[in-house]
Amino acid sequence: MTRYLVTGAAGFIGYHVCERLLARGESVVGLDNLNDYYSVELKRARLERLRRHPSFSLRERDLADHAAISEVFETGAFDVVINLAAQAGVRYSLSHPRAYTDSNIVGFVNVLEGCRHHGVKHLVYASSSSVYGANRRMPFSTHHNVDHPVSLYAASKKANELMAHTYSHLFGVPTTGLRFFTVYGPWGRPDMALFLFTDAILSGKPIAVFNHGDMRRDFTYIDDIVEGVLRVADRPPTPSDSLDDDDPSRSNAPYRVYNIGNGSPVGLMDMISILEERLERKAEKQLLPMQPGDVKETYADIEDLVADTGFRPQTPLSVGIDRFVRWYREYHGV
Repeated sequence: MTRYLVTGAAGFIGYHVCERLLARGESVVGLDNLNDYYSVELKRARLERLRRHPSFSLRERDLADHAAISEVFETGAFDVVINLAAQAGVRYSLSHPRAYTDSNIVGFVNVLEGCRHHGVKHLVYASSSSVYGANRRMPFSTHHNVDHPVSLYAASKKANELMAHTYSHLFGVPTTGLRFFTVYGPWGRPDMALFLFTDAILSGKPIAVFNHGDMRRDFTYIDDIVEGVLRVADRPPTPSDSLDDDDPSRSNAPYRVYNIGNGSPVGLMDMISILEERLERKAEKQLLPMQPGDVKETYADIEDLVADTGFRPQTPLSVGIDRFVRWYREYHGV
């Protein structure tokens, strides 16, 4: 039995990763500070489901608390760490920048230090498609430079990749960063578009459609994300023998970065149409200009993920939205 630490265990992706690990018989320690960025009630509902498993335990700690995180590592004897705890959200970073430095920078250093000093065999951590920022070459590839972030959230995730490489290089800690693309599905985050739109449409309220709907997203269903995370977690990176100095996704250290996306971007208005069909209601659309820190399009090149793990995300958006709507109605009783 492999012993895992999953940070952000009460979060959307963290909850689903814990569920899958527990289902395959692993021992999982979850860590979360249960902050109120969005509904704590939803986070507690996720944790209640995880607590049904005898191999799950929770540490309610703040990732930025060095002493508390050190104690978790000292007593944990973890084989693999999956770091999914972070202050999320592009728009929130415009008004609450320190939340990102505390969680995404200070907190990540504490995780790296824990892995360094306690023999962790593999650190897998959440990066984001946001790191591509002002890049215009499509699809977004991990072989491209990402030096022009357009939000502090994106900058913090880019910083995580650089920090991870440093620890891989200096201390031999195997690290893999995963750039997630627009994750959605049951138990999702209430600040994400699909959740916001569903809530508004069922409440008879207008939905905010930015850039007048002229946007495309590489929507990626949660089960595909989790499958990618676990396949990557099971294969720690090794140093690259034939290092290309222009390839930032690999190194002569045990370091790797992958995209996890569906690889097929969908127009925002098309997504809304599918949602309207599933809800059997039309949305009142409030067309608005582009928001600061946002990008017009995301599109993942996932060929490295496919080549190295044999896995290609493929859940159609229509299927994923149908599953989300069914969960939403059940959870909220509507």
